[in-house]
Amino acid sequence: MTVSRKAIIYCRVSSRKQKREGSGLDSQEHRCREYAAARGYEVVEVFPDDISGGGDFMNRPGMVALLRFLDSHPDEKFIVIFDDLKRYARDTEFHLKLRREMNLRSATRECLNFNFEDTPEGKFVETILAAQSELEREQNGRQVVQKMKARVEKGYYVFACPPGYKYIKDKAHGGKILAPNEPVSTALVEALEGFATGRFQTRAEVRRFLESHPGYPKPASGRLSRSKISDTLRRPVYAGYVEAPKWGVSLRKGQHEPLISFETFQKIQARLDQKPIAPARKNLAEDFPLRNFIACGHCGSSLTSSWSKGKNRYYPYYLCFNRDCVSYGKSAPRDAVEQEFAGILATLKPTQALLHIAKAMFRDVWDQRFAFAQDQAQAVRQEISKTDKQIGELVERVLDTDSTALITAYETKIKTLELKKLRLSERLSLPARKRTTFETQFRTALNYLSNPCILWENGSYEQKRAVLKLTFSNHLKYTIKQGFRTPMIDDFSLPFRLLQNSLIQSEAMVGPEGLEPPTRPL
Repeated sequence: MTVSRKAIIYCRVSSRKQKREGSGLDSQEHRCREYAAARGYEVVEVFPDDISGGGDFMNRPGMVALLRFLDSHPDEKFIVIFDDLKRYARDTEFHLKLRREMNLRSATRECLNFNFEDTPEGKFVETILAAQSELEREQNGRQVVQKMKARVEKGYYVFACPPGYKYIKDKAHGGKILAPNEPVSTALVEALEGFATGRFQTRAEVRRFLESHPGYPKPASGRLSRSKISDTLRRPVYAGYVEAPKWGVSLRKGQHEPLISFETFQKIQARLDQKPIAPARKNLAEDFPLRNFIACGHCGSSLTSSWSKGKNRYYPYYLCFNRDCVSYGKSAPRDAVEQEFAGILATLKPTQALLHIAKAMFRDVWDQRFAFAQDQAQAVRQEISKTDKQIGELVERVLDTDSTALITAYETKIKTLELKKLRLSERLSLPARKRTTFETQFRTALNYLSNPCILWENGSYEQKRAVLKLTFSNHLKYTIKQGFRTPMIDDFSLPFRLLQNSLIQSEAMVGPEGLEPPTRPL
C-alpha cells in the first residue's frame, strides 16, 4: 500500500484590503489543494499571509508559522506548495535565504507554474525569475510613488485618511478627495482652535477632550497616545495644505476643504515650539476643578486637594500645603468651597439692560473690525506682491552663486518667505469665505455672560476649567474657616470687568434723593 506524502500550503496576498474585498487567498488555496489531490498528497496545514512580499520573510507571520511548523516536525519531510513564484518571495536576497531555510528543514518546494530543479541550471533559472519578480515589484512601487507624488504636487492628499476627514469619489477632481467627516470634524476643529487660543493649555487637555467625544476614533484601550495627539496638531492637512517632504514636495494649497485657517495652524505650531509648560499632573483629579486656581488667603500659594479617609468613607478637601503658612495642613470641605464659589458666580449675573448694552458694544466692535478688514485687504495684497519680489530676487541669487553655504542660506530664506506668502494669502481669502452672522457668532458668548453659573453647575470638568479662564484674570483668595475674600474688579476678565463697572456706574446714577426735586417742608 502506497503511503501518501504530507503537504502544507502557503498562500499570500499583498494587503489586508485584498483579503477583505477579494478572494485571492481562497482561490490560491483551492488551486493548491487540487494540485495536491492530483498527485496524491495529503494537505495537513495551510499558512496564509496578507502583507507585501517585499522585504524579510521573517516579517510575514504566515511564513514564520510555516517554518515553526517544520521545526516542530523534524522527522517529517513535507512538501511546501504555493501557487506562484511571486507568492513565495519578490526579493532576490530573501528568496535565496528562504530556499536555504527550506533545505535545512528537508522541505521540498513545489509551485503550480514553475518546476524546481536541484541542478546548477535550475538554480540559475530560479534566481533569474526571483530577480525578475524583484524588478517588477520595485518598478510597480516606483510607478505608484510617481503617481502619488504628481497628485500631491497638484494639491491632493494621498495618504491614509486622517481623523476628521473621509475620502469621497469626485469625478471633477479625477479620483478621491478629502471631505469633512461629521461629527468627528466638528470635535477636531474645537480641539485645534482650543489649543491655538489657549483654551487647552497642554496636549494632555486636548487628548482628554478628544477622548471624551464619543464619535472620535480611538484604539481599543480608549486612550489616545501622546504621539498621536502631537501628530494631529502638526498636520497641515487640517489647514487645507498638503506636502510630502520625502518626495521633495513642499507645502502648498490643497484641493480639499480646510477645517481650520492657516493662521490658526501657525499659532498651534508656535505654541508647540514654545518652552513646554508644566503638564497636567497625574493627581490633578477631575474631582477638584478649583485645584490650583484658588490661592491661600494667608500665603498666596495655590491650594491643593486630596481625599481624606474618614471612619466609613473618603472625604474631599482643599488645603494649603505650604509648610511656612499658618494654614498648613488645615483643610476645607470641597463641597463647601465650591458652593461658596458658585455663589460668587451667581453675583455676576447682569441685568437684561446691561446685556443689551454689551450686545450693542459687541456689534459696534464687529462692524468696526469688518470695516478694518476691508481696509487691510489692499495692504495685504501689497505685502504679497513685495514678498513675491523678494522670492524672485533670492532665486536669481541662488542661480548666480556657486557657494554651498550661500545657496543653503538663500533656500532657507525662500522657504520662510513662502510660508509668509501662504499666511498672507490665507488672510486675504478670509473675507471671501462664508461669513457667519453676528447673532450666530456671539450667541454662545452672550448666553455665557448672562449666567456663567449655569455652565459651572452643569458642565463637564473641561467646561468648569473654561469658566475659570473666561471669568477671572487672577486667582481668588480663600482663607480656611473664613472663606473667599471679596474679589476685586481687577480679578475678573475684561468682559465681566466692563459689566461690573457698568453696574457700579448705573447704580451711582440715582442719588439717595431720587429723581424728583426735593420738597420744601410745609
